[in-house]
Amino acid sequence: MKPLYKDVVQIMNQTTLQRIFFSLFLLASALNLQAQITISGKVTDKATGQPIPGVTIRVDHSLKGATSNARGEFILKNLPDGEQTLRFSAIGYRSEHATFAQTTSNVHIGMAEENRQLAQVVVTSTGTHRRMAETPIPVQVITARDLSSAHISTLEEALSKLSSSFSFSGNAMGTEVSLNGLKSGYILFLLNGQRMISDDAIQRINMANVKRIEILNSSASLLYGSDAVGGVVNIITDDDKNGIEVSSTTRVSNHQRISEAVTLDLNLGKLTSGTSYLYRQAGNWQLSPLAEIVDKKTKQVKEEPTTKQASLGYGNHLVQQRFSYSPLTNLTFKAEGSFYDNMSRRPIEGYDYNVNHRAYAYGAGMQYIISPRLFVTANFAADNYSSSFIYLKDTKKNKQGDRLERKRIQYYKGDVSGVFKLSRNNKLSTGLEYLNDALSSATDTYDRKSTYTASAFAQDEWTIAPGLELVAGLRYSFNETFHSHLSPSLSIMGVSGGLRGRVSYSTGFKAPTLQQIYSSEVAQSSNRLTLGNINLKPEESHNLSVNLEYLHRRFSLSATAFFNHISHMINYRTLTKEEAAPYLKEYDEVQMRDNIDRARVLGLNLSAHAYLGAGFDFAGSLSLLDGKNITPMATKKNPHPDPIQLDKSVGILGNARLNWGHTWGLYDLKLGILAYGQGERYSATYDYYSPAFYLLDFVTTHDFTLGDYKITLGAGVENILDWRDARPWNTSKPYASLQPGRSPYVSLTLHYRR
Repeated sequence: MKPLYKDVVQIMNQTTLQRIFFSLFLLASALNLQAQITISGKVTDKATGQPIPGVTIRVDHSLKGATSNARGEFILKNLPDGEQTLRFSAIGYRSEHATFAQTTSNVHIGMAEENRQLAQVVVTSTGTHRRMAETPIPVQVITARDLSSAHISTLEEALSKLSSSFSFSGNAMGTEVSLNGLKSGYILFLLNGQRMISDDAIQRINMANVKRIEILNSSASLLYGSDAVGGVVNIITDDDKNGIEVSSTTRVSNHQRISEAVTLDLNLGKLTSGTSYLYRQAGNWQLSPLAEIVDKKTKQVKEEPTTKQASLGYGNHLVQQRFSYSPLTNLTFKAEGSFYDNMSRRPIEGYDYNVNHRAYAYGAGMQYIISPRLFVTANFAADNYSSSFIYLKDTKKNKQGDRLERKRIQYYKGDVSGVFKLSRNNKLSTGLEYLNDALSSATDTYDRKSTYTASAFAQDEWTIAPGLELVAGLRYSFNETFHSHLSPSLSIMGVSGGLRGRVSYSTGFKAPTLQQIYSSEVAQSSNRLTLGNINLKPEESHNLSVNLEYLHRRFSLSATAFFNHISHMINYRTLTKEEAAPYLKEYDEVQMRDNIDRARVLGLNLSAHAYLGAGFDFAGSLSLLDGKNITPMATKKNPHPDPIQLDKSVGILGNARLNWGHTWGLYDLKLGILAYGQGERYSATYDYYSPAFYLLDFVTTHDFTLGDYKITLGAGVENILDWRDARPWNTSKPYASLQPGRSPYVSLTLHYRR
C-alpha cells in the first residue's frame, strides 16, 4: 500500500500553487485603482555631465522599475499616489536615491564613479537582494559590461575567459565543464533562479539577454537542493523596463562560425513582453590530419591519415518568450517559455548518424509585496529534454533518415517562498519546494521511471552588530528513493573600513540520477555489463571557505581559501564472481554503480580589479587547486591504490584583461587584451594529462550613439598566438582544447531603446 504522506504530497503539488495564483489574481482584480503619479528625468555622471545609459531605477516596496536609455533618460508611470522613494544603481557608480510625493518631471540625478564591487547587487548567495559588498557568502559576478568588453558570444566563453574557476574539456561528442575540480554533474546551472537540465544546458543561453552571471564557488543545497555540490551558476537576464527595446547582433568567424541574436522587449504599462531568437552554427574541423593507430599484434604506435574531426559542426535554434503583468505596483504575474533544437553536422565519412538535442521549457510565477515586512513568491517550472540519433546512411539495424530517441528527461518543479523582515536587523526566508524527475530510455529495458523530492528550508539573515553579519539556515529534503536528508549552512562576515572577512560552512548533496539507479549498459568492445543500483545514497559535500576582501573606490582585492570534502561518490564497482554469477554466461565482466568513492578539494582563488585612470581598467584572477580521489578503485595489480587526481581537474587556471576606452561625442572606442589559460588537465579514464595552454585575444569595440539608436561594430582576433593542440587524433589522449587556432571575427549590433 502506498504511504499516506505520498498522496498528501502529490495532492499539494497539484492544487496548492493553482489556489495561490487564482486567489491572488482575484484579489488584484477586486482592488480599486488608486490615484497615480509619474516621475521622469535624466541620470548623468557627476564628474563629466555625460548621460549614463542602463541605470536601474527601482521603487521601494514595489516591483516597479525602469532603466535609463542612451540619453540617460527614464520615466516611471502608474505609481500610487503618495511618497515614493526611487533608488538608482549602475555598475561602476555609487548608488543614489530620491523621494517624491507627486508627479515630477525633469528630475536630475548625478552619480559618482565607484568600484563596481561596491555597487553590484546580487541575489544567488542568500536568495535575497543584497549589495555584493554586504553579503556574508562570497559570490563572483560577471557583469554585462564584462561580457561586452570581451565580445562574449556564449556562456562557455564567459566562464572560461572571465573566471579562473572553470575548465572546459571537449571532444567530438560535446563539452564537459568543471568548477573547482568537480565535473558538471556537481554544478547547478540556473536561469533567473530556475534549474536547467540537459546535456546542453550551457548552450541554451542567449547572451544578448544576459544582465549578469553570478557564481557561487561553494556548496549551496540549503537554497537550491540537489546538485549544488561544487557550486552554482545563476544567469540573470534583463527585465523589460523600457517602452520598446530592439536589438540585433550578428557575429561571423572562421570555420563557418556564425551567430545571430535578435531581441524585442515591450513595456505596455502593466503588461510587458520579452521575445528573443538565437541561431548559431559551426563547421567541422580537425586539429591534426593524422591519427595514432596501435597495432594489436605488435603494440607499436604508428600515424595514419584520418577523417576524424576534433570538433563536429552543428546548427541550433533557441526561441524564448516571457510575459509579465502587474495589476498593482506590488504584485506581478509572470509566464515564460522556450524551445531549443540542436543538430550536429557530422561528415558522412566515418559517421553513421547525427545527434539531435531538443528541449522545451515553460513556467509561471508571481511576486507579491504584501507589506514592507513581507515578500512572497510562487513559481512553477517545467523542462523537457530529448536526445536522438538521426541516421545518415543505412546500417544493419537502421535506414537512412531513421530517428532513434536515446533518452527523454522531464523535470517539474513548484515552490512557494516568503521573506519576512522581522526587525531592522533580522530577515527570515522560508520556502517549500516539490520536484519531480522522469526518465525514458529506448536503450534500456524500461519505458519510464520517475522520482520526487519534497523540501522545506529556512534561512535567517541577522545583523548582530554594526559591521557583523550572520546567515544561518537548514534545508530538509525527502526523496522517494533515499528518503530524508538535512543540509545546514552557516556564514559570518565582519567589516572594518574597506576590509571584509568571511567564513562560511555549507553542505551540498547530489541525488542519484534515474539513469544511475535503473539503467543497464553493455560495452560492445569489451562485452562488459554495467548495472544500475536502486540502493544508491546521495553524494554529500561539506565545504569550508575563508575569504578576505579589500574594497577601495579605485580597486579591489580578494582571496578565498576553501576545502570541499565529498563522500558517497558514485562510481563503478566490479562485481565478484559470486555476485556476477547470473550474468557471466552472457558477459565477460559485470560492474555496478555504487557509493564507493570519496574526494577532497583544496583550493585558493585570487582576484583583483583596478581602475588605473586615463580610461584604463584591469582585472584578473588565479585559481590553484589540489583535487584528489581519496579512494580510487582497487585492481588485482594494485589492491591498495594511493589517492589520484580528480578526473578532469586542473591544478592552475588564470585570466587577466586590460581595457581602455574613450568617448568623442557620439563615438565611443574600447580596446582590450584578454589572456587566459590553464595547466595540465588529468583524465582518470585514460590516466593521461592533456597539455597546458595559454591564449591571448585582442578586441575592439566601436559604439555610435544617435539618439535612441546605437550601432556597435566589433572586431578582434581570438588566439592571436595561433596555439592549437596539434597532436594526432587518439581517443586515449584527450585534446587539451578544441581551439582551432588564430580566429579573426567581426560583429555588428543594431540597438534601439525608447
